[in-house]
Amino acid sequence: MRHFSLPAFFVLCQLIALSQAQGREEWNQQARATLENALKLQTLNQNVAKNVVFFLGDGMGVATVTSARIYKGQQQGNPGEETILNFEALPYVALSKTYNTDAQIADSAGTATAFLSGVKAKSGVVGVDDSAEYGDCLSSLNASVDSILKMAQDAGKATGIVTTARVTHATPACAYAHSPHRDWENNRDIPEDQIGDGCKDIALQLIELGKDIQVVMGGGRRELLPNNVTDPEYPTQTGQRTDGRNLIEEWENNRPEGSASYYVWSKSQFDAIDPETTDYLLGLFEDSHMQYESDRPSDVAGEPSITEMVDKAIQILQKNPNGFFLLVEGGRIDHAHHAGIGYDALMDTVAMDDAVALALSMTNTTDTLTIVTADHSHTNTIVGYASRGNPILGLNDNDEGADGLPYTTLMYADGPGGFDVASSYRNNGTRPNLTNVDTEDSEYKQQATIPTSSESHAGEDVAIFADGPMAHLFHGVHEQHYIAHVVMYAACLGNYTQHCKVEAPVDAANSLKVNIWVFFSLLLLPIYMNIVRDTIKL
Repeated sequence: MRHFSLPAFFVLCQLIALSQAQGREEWNQQARATLENALKLQTLNQNVAKNVVFFLGDGMGVATVTSARIYKGQQQGNPGEETILNFEALPYVALSKTYNTDAQIADSAGTATAFLSGVKAKSGVVGVDDSAEYGDCLSSLNASVDSILKMAQDAGKATGIVTTARVTHATPACAYAHSPHRDWENNRDIPEDQIGDGCKDIALQLIELGKDIQVVMGGGRRELLPNNVTDPEYPTQTGQRTDGRNLIEEWENNRPEGSASYYVWSKSQFDAIDPETTDYLLGLFEDSHMQYESDRPSDVAGEPSITEMVDKAIQILQKNPNGFFLLVEGGRIDHAHHAGIGYDALMDTVAMDDAVALALSMTNTTDTLTIVTADHSHTNTIVGYASRGNPILGLNDNDEGADGLPYTTLMYADGPGGFDVASSYRNNGTRPNLTNVDTEDSEYKQQATIPTSSESHAGEDVAIFADGPMAHLFHGVHEQHYIAHVVMYAACLGNYTQHCKVEAPVDAANSLKVNIWVFFSLLLLPIYMNIVRDTIKL
């Protein structure tokens, strides 16, 4: 059982600190500092983005950001509410409208198509426009849209993908694949009546269309391995492909001649990779999704953290003089919410935030556009009137329900936690009594109003945080597909190249001659004007 509740003395320290009133001058000074930083933003960064680092917190809605902020602060022994996540410090913030063309509340494939390719699409489709019908292969064959990763690659930049989900899952798939169905991750997933129409599974597209992506790290070995090959980490499991193809071996055999290319699946193998001498890296650290951050330390073969993967990816990619594009997904935030477990959702959000801090320390805002956003939100909410500093995963310390029973600050509108609630009402006529329940436990499922096997996405706007070249173009409420267009404009990709063309630099020697001529011309101008004036008088 995983449990990281705050020690009692930390809680005592919080109460002592909160008992000392924060004077008006402290708040005034804080606001002045914020105002001074805002005034500095009047000088816009209109440079070309040589590099783009795109962070996607899957399912990281505003309530998740707020909760993770408080959780992070409380883990550091502070009240929590005053904490600022690393990506919250990025100076440009906007909102993104997440709906799909056929859905009020979006899924991760349609949204990833939007923010990576610049066009909105139907729910459940990967890298295709709205003309493609979900699950219909023929309708998708002429509907492919290029992603900003592909455009960056075409522009000569190095590219990479880091995710804590499967590398063939919805978000990363939209960076390189085109499919009418997000679940067609290996050939076995394509229905019999569709398999002959020309569509390829997503894993196969990764090693074909995505063959030039230099760094790919995440989970999902089973999608690339045939069903007669045993998984290297789990002896009782095999791959899922039924076509007999070992795509990992094919990836290894099809690397450019002379390149230093490596496939790794364990932490020790990952640690042995030297970024300075590595050109291509494929890291698949789980048969399916990678572990939640809280489970990662106990993984059988060991897994790198999302921060460690970002570190190695940037070191490999930044060797390209033309720059790089890196897509990073905190994919398991979403999965934790679907499971109704707030603990893991917050831990994985904080883990991704640590990766953002690392990426910012390795790059420069002068030439690197950093974006942090979400594809959609979830139904988690922050409720009640708990005291400041009350554990965000704990029970409300100030209030009970009208039924006389305690409740947690974090709850869900729907999800697995609703089954216990429904059962308790049927058997006892009341909600479950949480008085003696450790709601900060890593396996605790928050209560939910509607019982569902999987908690659902939610439909409100999500935040966009940005810094670097052209980050100021995020400035209000935007359609989600607008994000890709900002990246294209900032990095001079796709159809946004006209404003990036510059004249050839003037030869330095000739430039010096011109400047000297101008200097002496200006110096002699008054003498010349006097001569002209005297001549006119004559």
